[in-house]
This record gives sequence, C-alpha cells and structure tokens, in this order.
Amino acid sequence: MKYLVIIAFLAILASLGSALFFMMKDGRDGKAKTSNMAWALALRVGLSILLFVCILIAWKLGYIQPTGISAGR
Repeated sequence: MKYLVIIAFLAILASLGSALFFMMKDGRDGKAKTSNMAWALALRVGLSILLFVCILIAWKLGYIQPTGISAGR
C-alpha cells in the first residue's frame, strides 16, 4: 500500500509538471496550449481523487489504521 501511495503521488507531481510545461509553451505548433494544459490538469485531478478513494478503501478494509493523534484536549 505504501508503494502505491508513493507511485500515485509521483504521478500527480509529474502531471502537474507537464501542465507547467504546456503552460510555458507558446503554442506555435498549431495546437492551442490550453488544451494540453487542461488535459494535464484534469489528469492530476483524476489521480488525486483516485488516490483519496484508494486511501479510504484501505482504511475501510483495515489495511491502514488511524494514529493516536488526539482531536482535542
């Protein structure tokens, strides 16, 4: 489970980096630069949601447990 979270986090960072790359391009190759950037950002959002759902499922199945951090005093 730990490796899945690490891989998903790295994929999210890579998608964010590619969105930055497409944002910095000037779009001279005929394509609008916003379509590539929007696709990369949509991929990042999808990966973030997938990671969140995987963490919730792992918690529900008992693979991960909450820590002893108290919510109040």
